[in-house]
Amino acid sequence: MKKLISTVICLLTITAALAQDKNDAIWKDINGVRDVTLDSLDKANQARPVSGSSRKGDNPVLFLVGNSTMRNGTLGNGNNGQWGWGYYEHIFFDEKKITVENHALGGTSPRTFYNKLWKPVLEGVRPGDYVVLELGHNDNGPIDENRARSSYKTSKSNGGQYDKFLLEDSTVVTIKETGKQETVYTFGGYIRRFVNETRAKGATPILLTLTPRKAYEESDTNKVDRKLTTFTPWIKALAEELGTPFIDLNDISALKLEKYGKHKAAYHFFGDKIHSSAFGAKMNAASFAEGLDACQHPQVALLKSCLLQDKVHPKSILDVHPDWVVTKEKKANGKKKPRVFLAGDSTGKNADKDPNGMWGWGSQAATIFDGDKCTFVNCAKAGRSTRTFLEEGRWDEIYNSLEPGDYVLIQFGHNDMSGIDKPKFRGVIPVAEDTCHVYKMEDDGRYEVIYSFGWYLKKFIEDTREKGATPILLSLTPRNEWPKGKVERRNEFYGKLYRQVVEATGVDFIDIHNITADALDKMGKEKAAAMFNHDHTHTSLSGAQLNCQSLAKGLKAIKSPLRKCLK
Repeated sequence: MKKLISTVICLLTITAALAQDKNDAIWKDINGVRDVTLDSLDKANQARPVSGSSRKGDNPVLFLVGNSTMRNGTLGNGNNGQWGWGYYEHIFFDEKKITVENHALGGTSPRTFYNKLWKPVLEGVRPGDYVVLELGHNDNGPIDENRARSSYKTSKSNGGQYDKFLLEDSTVVTIKETGKQETVYTFGGYIRRFVNETRAKGATPILLTLTPRKAYEESDTNKVDRKLTTFTPWIKALAEELGTPFIDLNDISALKLEKYGKHKAAYHFFGDKIHSSAFGAKMNAASFAEGLDACQHPQVALLKSCLLQDKVHPKSILDVHPDWVVTKEKKANGKKKPRVFLAGDSTGKNADKDPNGMWGWGSQAATIFDGDKCTFVNCAKAGRSTRTFLEEGRWDEIYNSLEPGDYVLIQFGHNDMSGIDKPKFRGVIPVAEDTCHVYKMEDDGRYEVIYSFGWYLKKFIEDTREKGATPILLSLTPRNEWPKGKVERRNEFYGKLYRQVVEATGVDFIDIHNITADALDKMGKEKAAAMFNHDHTHTSLSGAQLNCQSLAKGLKAIKSPLRKCLK
């Protein structure tokens, strides 16, 4: 165990993916991070799409042009734990109407993208297409040496109307390492070229501000420091000058990070303060879709019609899955009733049909909860762990449905301590401390950042509180195992993990494991067998009802406000 824990510290696990090469001295990044270098450009281009190759019939294509915040790593496969938001953007669009192509590349600035990558991208652009431009993160450093990717800051003056990065001007430099001469334009000069050349092809350019960084203002430690992305006012000014659609991606995502709080905001980044984890990439992808949906520029009207509104504005579980509602939907004297959501596995929700079959206790919630006082929604799913419940979007369904005054019962454990990188790909790191590791999955070689059991539980707890709802952590149900004549208790492992999470978060906790186990011990092994069905884990209808009674007993014992909704 000690050996395992020592290998799962996040920042140490990406070193193999970021292996150094002979050009490190030349391509050292002024930001202190490492992106794709020119010697790996050919390899990276093999992983990038051929421009326009995704087009279906005469449908338009949404081209994404940017840097590592849009597409990360040489191969863009997450092997360093970092993801660009362009990887997830297609989720928000109807593929029957439009396709999304991510042509971004890490380490590029407006200058280097325009000089080395833009021409082949432009070749695939047709009338009616859209080109999203999010550039600026790497527009820094020396203009004529090292990576030589900075734009030109002109010496011209325009009465203070425009910053010197925006005025149309250029200079000729000789790159010290190669001896080659290059004409370098201002930031505004490059953006105007992207925009004008896109329009010349009959396509629509869209200007975006940059993704926010994990940094906070000194005067307000909870407010994301937007000033670090200094290109925001310049991009706004260029959008106004050129009449292009404009989306303030920086502000939309920054507002989310501020709402999340620092702990949650932190894991939206990975490895540094700039590059996003899968969480951050999905957040930024959603921010672009939300910003587009709100944009009133007439040139994006058709593009907006390609958005999947149920992805941009997720519906409540009660609208999407009305069959998950266990207690009857009734009005409580015209007042809003709290909803009680269950997040869990097969011990909470099973087939729940055959009187002699397997039942999850969530199906029997109506035996303890009063439908006039609360609505119980059983969101549990057989075979799920904390990891897969999150990965499959099941937790997001709950999160997007939560309102102040609701409750979430969180119960996992039976499926969490299994294979991490092997089928069924649902295992987690078996500790309560916050930690993670980049794993390569055996089936298709994909990379995933897997977190600890405690981390996933804490995320569910924090997310619930963020929405003004109340989380209640439940221990896993006991198994029909009787070592030494008593029901098996897993207090030294799972019990310890739960207690550590409770200590770290202060969450209300109901030890269903031991409450039910005490009841089973009183029954004795022979009588208790009727509480299970098919195997030692899954319960019969009677067993499901017993676990419900244990929940009710626990709610009363901790004096939870939810006890007022009991029959």
